[in-house]
Amino acid sequence: MNTSGSEIKIIAGNSSKELAGAIADYIGVSVLDCEVTKFSDGEICVNMNETVRGCDVFVVQSTNNPVNDNLMELLILIDALKRASAGRITAVIPYYGYARQDRKAKSRDPITAKLVANLITAAGADRVLTMDLHAAQIQGYFDIPLDHLLGGRILADYFNQLNITDLTVVSPDLGSVTRSRQFANLLKGEVPIAIIDKRRPKANVCEVMNIIGEVKDKNVILMDDMIDTAGTIVNAANALKEFGAKDIYACCTHGVLSGPAIERIQNSDIKELIVLDTIQLTEEKKIDKIKIKTVAPIFGDAIKKIFNNQSVSILF
Repeated sequence: MNTSGSEIKIIAGNSSKELAGAIADYIGVSVLDCEVTKFSDGEICVNMNETVRGCDVFVVQSTNNPVNDNLMELLILIDALKRASAGRITAVIPYYGYARQDRKAKSRDPITAKLVANLITAAGADRVLTMDLHAAQIQGYFDIPLDHLLGGRILADYFNQLNITDLTVVSPDLGSVTRSRQFANLLKGEVPIAIIDKRRPKANVCEVMNIIGEVKDKNVILMDDMIDTAGTIVNAANALKEFGAKDIYACCTHGVLSGPAIERIQNSDIKELIVLDTIQLTEEKKIDKIKIKTVAPIFGDAIKKIFNNQSVSILF
C-alpha cells in the first residue's frame, strides 16, 4: 500500500473531461477543481482552486485535435502542478498525438513523437500512463517510467458477447499483423487471421492490392489501433466484400475520425464500428454505426496500482 500519506487527485484537461470524470467515479474520488481557459490572445490559462501539495496527481488529457492546444494544456497543467509542490505527477494520455511521426520516413523528417516525449518530461511529469501507442518503440522515447495499457481486451470482450460464428480477424495492413494476432487470441475459439496487402501511393490515400488468407463466406473483424480519415478501413471493407465476406465489423482503440471519416463509414459496407473513448467524440460523430466502449475501468485500475506502488503489468 501507499505509505506516503498522500492521496489521489484526478485533474481533467479539456480534451478528456468525460473520461476523467468516469475514471474518478470508478476510483471513488472527485475531479480536482481546476479551470483551463484561454486569455483573449489565445494563451492558455490554468486556475487550480485546491491544494495538491504532496498529492499523487494524475493529469488526464488526450492530445487529439486540436492537438497543439491539447498538448500545451497538458504541459502547462504539469508545470502548474510541479510549482504547486505535487508529490508525484503522472501524465495520463489515453491517446498520444504525434505518435505517427515516430521515425524518419524520408530525409529531413522530424521525429515529433520523441520531441513530445522530451517536452512532457521537461514540463515535470514523473511518469506516463497511455494506451495503444501507434508504435511500441515510443515507450523508449521517454526517460521516465511509462505504463502502456492495451485496449484489445475491452474490444474482444464486446465481440465475445456477440457470439459471432465463422469469424476471421483481418489486419488492414502488414504493420498491424501482430496486433491483429494478439486480438484474435483474445476471442473465443480458434479465430484465424487474414491480411490485406495494400499499397499507399501518397499520404492519406491507400489502394488495396490483395488479401492473404480466407475471407469468403466469413464474418470478419477489421482491427487497427486508430482510424483517422477511415480511407484504409473503408477500402479494406470494400475489398473484403468483393472477396466474398459476409458481415464486416471494424474496431479500433482510437477513433480519431477526422475529415471525411464519418461520411465514409456511414456509406461503407461496415456493419458496426467499435471504438474506445480514449478520444472524446463530438455529438455529430456519434452515428448509429459507431459503438463506444469505455476505458475508464482499466485506467482506474492502473491509477490505483500506481498509487499503491503495485505492479501494473497484470493489466496487460
